[in-house]
Amino acid sequence: MSAHIAFFGSSLVSTYWNGAATYYRGIVKHLHRLGHRVRFYEPDAFDRQAHRDIADPDWAEVVVYPATDAAVAAAVDSARDCDVLVKASGVGVFDTFLAARLPAVANGRTTIFWDVDAPATLARLARDAADPFHSALKRFDFVLTYGGGDGVVRSYRAAGARGCVPVYNALDPDTHFPTAPERRFEGALGLLANRLPDREQRVQQFFVDAARALPHERFVLGGNGWHEHFDAPPNVAAIGHVPSADHNAFNSSPRAVLNVNRDSMAAAGFSPATRVFEAAGAAACLITDAWRGIEAFLEPGREVLVARDGREVAAILRELSPQRARAIGAAARRRVLAQHTYAQRAALVDRILHSGVAA
Repeated sequence: MSAHIAFFGSSLVSTYWNGAATYYRGIVKHLHRLGHRVRFYEPDAFDRQAHRDIADPDWAEVVVYPATDAAVAAAVDSARDCDVLVKASGVGVFDTFLAARLPAVANGRTTIFWDVDAPATLARLARDAADPFHSALKRFDFVLTYGGGDGVVRSYRAAGARGCVPVYNALDPDTHFPTAPERRFEGALGLLANRLPDREQRVQQFFVDAARALPHERFVLGGNGWHEHFDAPPNVAAIGHVPSADHNAFNSSPRAVLNVNRDSMAAAGFSPATRVFEAAGAAACLITDAWRGIEAFLEPGREVLVARDGREVAAILRELSPQRARAIGAAARRRVLAQHTYAQRAALVDRILHSGVAA
């Protein structure tokens, strides 16, 4: 049985200040291939429409609404013809309104809260007993999360969720694959990450400290926000926003690619970022910061390299030959193609929609 799904998220068509875009694309495209229809609602906010990576795809209907009270209310009303109403976290505008309004208009339709930063949401609820999401949460039929493992599931159940299932990031092999290296992205280490308050210190610790330890190597830093008031040595090239069309070249060019989790996800564990699977899909040699559960996705030492700080990142790079880097990248790609694709994640969501249960 197929469903018509209204999905309210940050953006499907733009990765600009929007790291969740490739996650949404992978899930939505493969839900479409399973017979579901998705209408993706996104606000015209944060200059995302001016920095589109893709045109409206043929596997989703994209509705862009103005960032006004009247427009978001009209968007919710227009979703009443759908069978399933999804509110993603981190839309960026109208999050409180959407969390309250979608369950209120559901009238028997399935409602889902889809959290792309569950550890941060749960920490916010723990800090603020007056947060309106405490009451809104209990009105959703269930919660799906971007990651977090059993700890996030237990915490969401304790907070009042009727059910909760992690739907992890994954690989879409149609869009992320090995490609020819490009000179602008070449170096010892590449990192693709937007500058956010709960990530900046860890980028300094894992990436910048490693660059200081290896002054004769080139380090490439992609993402928004790094050009202003950022303390980095001259061997760090901050290249700004990298559109999704360039992600394969970015991952295929340096000797290794770094993943640095945000504070909340590193603390929770079991939260592999989108970039982990994109890099593996491109057969990149991935170095990741240490977090609980990495072995559930990639085998340390064979499919991924793990570091606890910038000193260890630098030590890994000193010993990492191009031959070993290629072997690790190839092993990672084989693993994610076998076990961590968006087709598999969408099949999990499909089973949940059919059963109506996310225990």
